[in-house]
Amino acid sequence: MNKKLTLSNKLLTMGTAFLLVALASIGFTLWVTWELEGGAAAVNEAGRLRMNMLRMILAQQTESPQDFARLEQRFEAGLELLRTGDPARPLFVPWSEDTRARYEHIRSEWRAIRAEWDGGQRPSSAQAVARGDAFVSEIDAFVEAIEVQIMRWTAGLHLFHLFLVALTIAAAVTFMALSYWLVVNPVNQLRQALAAMRRGELGTRLEVQTEDEFGQLTAGFNLMAHALQTSHEDLEGKVREKTASIEEQNQRLAALYAVSALTGEAGSLEVLAQGFAQQIRSAAGADAAAVRWSDEANERYVLLAHDGLPRTLAETEHCLLAGACECGQPGPRARMRVIPIVPASGGQLPDCGQEGFQTVINVPVRLHQRLLGEVTLLYRGARTLPDGLRDLLGTMAQHLATAMEGLRASALECEAAVAQERALIARELHDSIAQSLAFLKIQAQLLRDAIAKGRDAARDQSLAELDAGVRECYADVRELLVHFRTRTQDEDIEEALRVTLSKFEHQSGLPAELTMAGQGLPLAPDVQIQVLHIVQEALSNVRKHAGARSVQLVVQRHPQWRFEVRDDGQGFDPAAVPPDSLHVGLGIMRERAERIGARISLDTQAGQGTCVTLELPPAGREAPGAAATMAAV
Repeated sequence: MNKKLTLSNKLLTMGTAFLLVALASIGFTLWVTWELEGGAAAVNEAGRLRMNMLRMILAQQTESPQDFARLEQRFEAGLELLRTGDPARPLFVPWSEDTRARYEHIRSEWRAIRAEWDGGQRPSSAQAVARGDAFVSEIDAFVEAIEVQIMRWTAGLHLFHLFLVALTIAAAVTFMALSYWLVVNPVNQLRQALAAMRRGELGTRLEVQTEDEFGQLTAGFNLMAHALQTSHEDLEGKVREKTASIEEQNQRLAALYAVSALTGEAGSLEVLAQGFAQQIRSAAGADAAAVRWSDEANERYVLLAHDGLPRTLAETEHCLLAGACECGQPGPRARMRVIPIVPASGGQLPDCGQEGFQTVINVPVRLHQRLLGEVTLLYRGARTLPDGLRDLLGTMAQHLATAMEGLRASALECEAAVAQERALIARELHDSIAQSLAFLKIQAQLLRDAIAKGRDAARDQSLAELDAGVRECYADVRELLVHFRTRTQDEDIEEALRVTLSKFEHQSGLPAELTMAGQGLPLAPDVQIQVLHIVQEALSNVRKHAGARSVQLVVQRHPQWRFEVRDDGQGFDPAAVPPDSLHVGLGIMRERAERIGARISLDTQAGQGTCVTLELPPAGREAPGAAATMAAV
């Protein structure tokens, strides 16, 4: 765990830092002084070499070979001492490129002179003096180079002393500033906060900037102020929280609307593509944009929409074969990429280059693993693809793919709904009008036979059957027209049921009563349509087969919707009726009930009437189609 940095620790740290800086300065000064002393000793030792050289020149003529050899050894030792140094004295040569070069020159000259002397080629006195003067000049130059280096060290030491003076002034200013920041300022803030609290400003708070003693005092002050303010600002705090929550929700809704507005409003692929081209061009800052659709095999790309694209280029690239251009990538290789247009290479996007574009960005439109198309962005200058823009384009392309798939699914759903409705209409026509027409065809043939054979009684009976069949067929047609033309109310189905019963009374001459019980949520429009068709089909069966004197329609709204069509007719035994005859009406009703997740039941006995019951699922458990419609409402 990290220890809190208290005020005492801060002061100790600050003092330690100043002490370390002072010790480092003293150490550096002592080191430079040591080097200067070593350099001065090196100058003295170099001067001793000069004296030894002059003595050896004079000793060539006067001293014995043994004494001369000792002089040479002494000179050699002094030269080696300059190279190695002597920390005990101290003695150091402040080496630089100049001093090292002059030292090496002296050593090489000395080796040459000693080789001459040891070889017995002793020069004359005049030659020896001249050679010695030249060598001494080299030593003097070496000494001057050492002195120059020492002067540099001395100048650096003086500058460092000036730096120490400036550092001392800066340390004093820093100490005063830190003292104000660490001690004086926190005390003043606490005093001002206390004065504000005395004036009744209970919302006064201090920012806890440190974790030292003053930070603890500040935190304690804030806790005290909070305890005093809680009773006064409880309601205001709740209002602010509620307001902030509503604002945050509004921002989220606005962001969601901005993303989904285009895909939600577009009713066709062309409108979607054109709007998307404008949106992505604006978002990407492109000079032109094009949206292309690809077939299932990804063999060709058709231009759906474009924005800012020259007319000639749009006509030329209305349909591209996959792989024929940089645009229209084959499915397996489709990826987001930046394509620079190189004018020198005539094969790379020549049409775009002729129109003045310099960069093309291809964005594949992909849904899962299936490639739906491609979005092309064109720029008249050089362009890169940063990560942020790449993510934005990828997200927008994903939204486009989802919207395109949604339009496709909607189109397929509409086609399926139309096909299903057509199938239901065909079944109703087949089960009602087609059967009546088949009966009329048989009666027409019987009539033709009766006329041919001169059977007046059979003729009259066939005519009567034909008249009854035509009336029945006409009634079926009117009933189907009533079914197809029935409209529901937006809120309640009661009015539509009353209209249906009124039409039934007019067609059949039977009294019909409607009973509504309970209260419940209104039905979705598509559910109302299916319920009305089922009720109408049940009433049609009553009119055709029941032989009833009256009909009752009982509707229960709670706890779930329930519709009962009751008649006091002759009834029947379901076990004694062939299944083919039952499927005419019940099959249609059960098929419609399945579409909304409802259940059809039949209760009948011979001589005791019939009751057809339709039960809808409880609220929240509708069929997928019904739930979607309810959500839209």
